[in-house]
This record gives sequence, C-alpha cells and structure tokens, in this order.
Amino acid sequence: MTDDTTGSSGSAPDWEKRFRAPRVGLPDWAEDAPDRSLFVSNATGTYELYAWDRTTGGQRQATDRPNGTTDGLLSPDGEWIWWFSDTDGDEFGVWLRQPFGGGADEPATPGLEPSYPAGLALGRDGTAVVGRSTDEDGSTIHVLRPGTEPVEIYRHRESAGVADLSRDGTLIAMEHTEHGDAMHSALRVLRLDGSVVAELDDTKGGTAELGLSCLGFSPLDGDSRMLVGHQRSGRWEPMIWDPLTGEETALAIELPGDIEAEWFPRPPGAGASRPAGAPADGGDDSALLIEQSHQARSRLWRYEPATHELLPLETPPGTVSGATARPDGSVEYLWSSAALPPVVRSTAGRTVLDPPGMKAPKSVPVTDAWVEGPGGPVHALVQQPEGEGPFPTVFDIHGGPTWHDSDAFAGGPAAWVDHGFAVVRVNYRGSTGYGRAWTDALKHRVGLIELEDIAAVRDWAVESGLADPDRLVLAGGSWGGYLTLLGLGTQPEAWALGLAAVPVADYVTAYHDEMEALKAMDRTLLGGTPEEVPERFAASSPLTYVDQVRAPVYISAGVNDPRCPIRQVENYVQRLADRGAPHEVYRYDAGHGSLVVEERIKQLRLEIDFAERHLKTRTNGG
Repeated sequence: MTDDTTGSSGSAPDWEKRFRAPRVGLPDWAEDAPDRSLFVSNATGTYELYAWDRTTGGQRQATDRPNGTTDGLLSPDGEWIWWFSDTDGDEFGVWLRQPFGGGADEPATPGLEPSYPAGLALGRDGTAVVGRSTDEDGSTIHVLRPGTEPVEIYRHRESAGVADLSRDGTLIAMEHTEHGDAMHSALRVLRLDGSVVAELDDTKGGTAELGLSCLGFSPLDGDSRMLVGHQRSGRWEPMIWDPLTGEETALAIELPGDIEAEWFPRPPGAGASRPAGAPADGGDDSALLIEQSHQARSRLWRYEPATHELLPLETPPGTVSGATARPDGSVEYLWSSAALPPVVRSTAGRTVLDPPGMKAPKSVPVTDAWVEGPGGPVHALVQQPEGEGPFPTVFDIHGGPTWHDSDAFAGGPAAWVDHGFAVVRVNYRGSTGYGRAWTDALKHRVGLIELEDIAAVRDWAVESGLADPDRLVLAGGSWGGYLTLLGLGTQPEAWALGLAAVPVADYVTAYHDEMEALKAMDRTLLGGTPEEVPERFAASSPLTYVDQVRAPVYISAGVNDPRCPIRQVENYVQRLADRGAPHEVYRYDAGHGSLVVEERIKQLRLEIDFAERHLKTRTNGG
C-alpha cells in the first residue's frame, strides 16, 4: 500500500491529522480462498478498495476514482473483485469486476441497466444473484449464470434485496417489505428459478411489528440452515432457521443489549459437511461469533449451540465496528474508542493490518450521561476540553435515524474538542441499541420526538454547568442535519447556531426526489405519502418552520445526493435568503457525503470557522 497523505501533515493541527492518517477497514476474505482479502483504505487520500494476498503479503489498490469506492465483494474462489461503479457519488450505477491479481475492469452484470444496488450474492459456480432498485421498477432480483442473459426472478414496488446464497448455490435468501413497513423486513427463500421455498414473516394482520434479518446461511455443505436476526424478545437476537424443514431453534444467549451473530467457519482439514443425523440445534459442533452491542459499547463472544456455552473473546473497552471469524478459529475485528484511533486486531493477539504513514493523534474519552426524557432515560455521550465549564457546546446529532452513537473514534467530535468546545451526542428515540420499542417510537411525529429527547439532554447540559446556554450549537449530518434544521425552527430560542450537512430541509420535495427505498421508509415513518398524510409531512418538515429560525445557519450539500436531494435544500435556502436570515451554503460535487479526505477536512474547517465567527470563540485548535 502506498501513502500519499504525509506530505505537509507534520505541521498540520491534530484535528486534521486524524483525518489524514491512513486507515484501513476490516478485511473481507474469500470463502474458499481465505488468504485472499479485500479492504477499504484512505491511504491515497480517497477511500478505495485494496486487494491483499496474505500468502505473499502483497497489497495493491484495486479501484481509483475521483470520488472514491467502498462497495466491493470477493468471489468465493478469490479470483474476482466485484465493485460497484456509480457516477460522482450518486449511488446509481453498475457492478464491475477485475481479476484479484490485477487487470482491466469488465462489466460484471451485462444485460442489466444501471440501478441502485440492493444486495449481491456470488455462487461457487459463477452464478450471481443481483438485487436492484430503480424509481421505475421498484425492487428487482436477477440471476446471472455464466454465458447466459440475466433472468428476473422477483419484482415488487416495495423495498427488497438479496441477503445471501446458500453454500451449494441452490437457495437465495432475500429480505422484503411487501407488507409496507420499511422498518421491519420479512424473509423469503427462493430457488434460482424464483420459486418460493419458505417464508418467515413476523407480521400481524398485514402490519409488520417485528423485524427479521438474514445473518447468513451455514458454511457447511449439505446444511440448509440459516442464522436469522429477530426481535421477538424486544431486541435483536439470533436464532437458527431451516427453510427446508421450517424448524426454528432458539438460542439461549443471556446478554443485555442487541445481539448479532455469524457462523464460525470450519478450520482447514476439518471437513465442510454436516455429519449425517446431526441435530438441528448445532450438535455438529458449529459455533457462532456473537457481537453484543450494549449502551454504546460492544463485546465479542463465542457461542456453542450444542452446549449453550458462551465464552468471552477479549477485546478492549470501546466499540467493535465489525468482526469476522477466520477458519483457524481466530476472530479479526475493527476496534476503536473515542480516545484511541481504529485498528484491525485479531484475538490471536496481533494487529492484522497496520497502514504506513503517520498515526492519528489521540483524543479525549467519552463520559456517559443518562437523562430522564419524556419517553424514558436518554443516553448521551459527552466529550469536553480541558478546563472548567461552562463550554460552548456542540450537540452533534447522529444520522439514520436507526443508528446510534457509540464509544468509537470520530474525527469530527475530536476536532470540536480541540477547538475548546464540549461535544454531546444523543441517542434519541429512534436510535438502535436500546431495544425495539425505543427504535420504533418515532413514528408519525417524526423529528419532533427526537428533538424532545435532545431538549432534555440540552437542559441537563446547561443545568450541570457543562454547556454555556448562550453558545449552544445544533449540528449533524443526514438525519442529524434534518433534526438540526427542524430544531432551529421549532426551538428557535434554544440554539445559538446550526450546522446542517446533507439534510432533509423540505420534506415533501425530498420525498418526491429521493431514491425509491427512502420513499418507502418515509411512508413507514409518517404513515403514508405527502398526498395521503399532508399534515404529518408539514409538521415534520423544517421548511414549515423556516421563518421562525433565528440562529445563523450553515448548510452543506452534495449536488448528486440521492438521499437528501439538492432541490429541496435549495428551496429551504431560498426561504432563508428571502427574509435576509444569516446563513451560508456550501455545495460540493459528490453525493451523500464525500470519500475524499481533503474534502472532509475542508467541510469541517468551514463549519468550525462559521461557528467561531458567530460565537466569537477562537482557540489554538488550529
């Protein structure tokens, strides 16, 4: 791997170094060639895909595009790298592939027109199962066999996608929302001709109440079982389902928080077949890798279904952002904390990948705050600079909304701390990781519910002496940018400044312009289309309250963004301009955010400058 990021970084402030320091993602590996891996890195200053031959140690950059590339997959034999090629970050494109050892890219799905990606599964015989989404066709699934034309086996207006392909290549797992609730998927297993094998659907009366997710087919030959994530106990946890027999096997995993799982692959030489007559509860010595997410931290475990034994895998306190079990029995995982930068480690006791060049400077740790809100206790993560408060404080609101902030390394909050600001991140209702009821609570009063929780934490921050009430900044990107604009209009006296990146600003126009999968999500959240429930869209749209905004507003937006399209941002900006409200807008040539390091630094620098000018704060943060 090359490193072009160290040029003049020696004299740069720490906050910029955290962005420029080379990073690597968790390596993915080919199922039948585990020494061949694919990972993402920013080593050249743009996030791209890299091939890694573990046998020789050789690494090479596989993609090189102005706006970066992060979506890729290895074929099971490790011979091919598949990667998704869109245009300038608009997420609309086609799959290409190239030989693992290098060579020209070629169309991977000839005969299929460009689309939004909706899952990809690759078989050992060269078969590809491709999920697609377009505004015209809705969701479709196609099967491509070598040397033949693609065959469409599924089509529906609601969101659906490919989840996995069984080891023998005969069963396709897909997730769908045909019931109309985009927050809770059902599962269907198909054969390659599109015929239905089995359904698993935790819905009642046609309305989804509990979600399901496919966590992967068994890695054993002749084993049709699948790991399934379910919410039947009020949280995410796994079970084993055999779609051929319908048998469901609950797993006794007594841990708090949300639980995800994946299969441990068989070690080399141990055979890949399920012994005849093996019990469906995992008595064939299959094991599971468990990732536990609880109160913004995570831990790893090994679970033996046959004995129900749960063994901890030692990881430092913080957040595991991804983990994968290797055939040798070790687990590789991407770990970080708010104070310490990310690293790919192994339970074998070594660093898996150590990119060349400078290392990211440390930041300050987070502390936890639990604040009583109108819907129950709200968890917030707090970082603060040296000295005594009250501090100017940034409420950095996460996107999603079905996501959550965690004790993980993040360049943005660390930069604000360097500049003398405290940072508060709120896991409002709608966030994941606190049970199904917490995540599902935001329906219909969308945006307003989240802002109630943020307001409760804001009041705590002021009353505790942490935050200066006259210098409170509401900030965020994507859904966090949406909440920023909505909060500035519905709570105009509470905030001194707003920083909104790639936001929803005009909910009705955003709905009509956004990608189809997000239309389905909005119908779920608000209970219908803008024409069906106009009062809900109006109540949840920042544009409704734009004339009440009193704080200066900074907005950044990607001109190719399919998620928060530019036209609805321009509508909001025009309303600010019409009444002479203080605001600045930065438009950049990319989609929903940027994969270019210098562009990310530029955007954050502009936000910090805007805040310092309007709040009259200047520090030596750089």
